[in-house]
Amino acid sequence: MENTTYILHDKDIREPLFDFLEETFGKVRILEEKTMGRSRADIVMVLENAVAGIEIKSDADTYTRLSRQVSDYDRYFDYNYVVVGTSHAMHIEEHVPDHWGIITVEYPHGQDGTAEDALDFYILRKAKPNGKRDMKRKLAILWREELVRILQSNGLPKYSSKNKAYIRTLLCDRVPEAVLDRQVSEELFEREYRGVKQ
Repeated sequence: MENTTYILHDKDIREPLFDFLEETFGKVRILEEKTMGRSRADIVMVLENAVAGIEIKSDADTYTRLSRQVSDYDRYFDYNYVVVGTSHAMHIEEHVPDHWGIITVEYPHGQDGTAEDALDFYILRKAKPNGKRDMKRKLAILWREELVRILQSNGLPKYSSKNKAYIRTLLCDRVPEAVLDRQVSEELFEREYRGVKQ
């Protein structure tokens, strides 16, 4: 039997994908299921000076929501990737912009499609820098405590009485984007989920 007869679902792809991303990109931190705009990013991959959004389109998925997802991802992330199963590999380039990277996933030829089989991942197209990214939106990924640490590391007051939107605007006005890119990544690498207020 050929491997194309086996349908890959999201749950089959995730854990092996995390290993592939670490092997390919080096130091990364993976965050899952992050709401941004009207969509939910399947994976947020934190790199040392950038944040990448990753959308998984398994063999069981359709393109129904993809145009809206592309628009939302493009507002928040420095780079974007779509990860697709075999059924989408031939046509995915028609559905995402040229700056989006494409990773394909499939069972190796000759495997029987069981859970024990390793998956093969290929970078069909590398992501390019996303010129549509809005730094204020990217900063919205951060929790208030993380934003306050960035304020302080840039010699700015805590602005305890101000909301997160005010702080994001202030940071964009006062701190160079290249500095913010590095500081956002630093905060996400260090993020601890216990005892931190969102």
